[in-house]
Amino acid sequence: MGKFNLYNVDLKNLTPGVHEFEYLLENKFFVDIDGDQVQKGKVKVHLTVKRSSVMFEMNFQMEGVVMVPCDRCLDDMELPIDTHNRLVVKFGKEYAEESDEVVVIPEEEGAINLAWFLYEFIALAIPMKHVHAPGKCNKAMSSKLKKHTARSADDSEEEFEEEVGDEDITMEDEVNVDTSDPRWDALKGLIENDNN
Repeated sequence: MGKFNLYNVDLKNLTPGVHEFEYLLENKFFVDIDGDQVQKGKVKVHLTVKRSSVMFEMNFQMEGVVMVPCDRCLDDMELPIDTHNRLVVKFGKEYAEESDEVVVIPEEEGAINLAWFLYEFIALAIPMKHVHAPGKCNKAMSSKLKKHTARSADDSEEEFEEEVGDEDITMEDEVNVDTSDPRWDALKGLIENDNN
């Protein structure tokens, strides 16, 4: 028995109408699927499949939590997941993805494995930026980060603490657009002389 047989849906044998399925995705699912976004979590999935004469409309409702590394301190943090997704499946000669929401599967197989789709729906629900709430980051990592972060001489320690707690730490090079490098000016002079 394969790791993901539980997520096979035999579409060929579904009668016309609406069918419901329930799944619970736990740590083992995330470890087995070996995706790079999520390694741990607990997500409940409610799936409704509506079969018509030409297609299967699948609606996924997912709720739960996943563990992802904090962008700032790299410790694990919980992120809530609450997402609705739709997938339309049609029968055809061979497997094809017509769009983000439309998949064609071989009619002779007549079944679809949803494991990777479930994982992708969860991964897409994770925000780009994930950081702990202010003051919740790993203290040792925060102090090392403070030591190696560039800041101006007039920043007080308190201002920096607030900044670390509320925002991502960024190091910006302050470049004045109007200033020019004398080396480039010399090169420009060579080009101008060449063109004359």
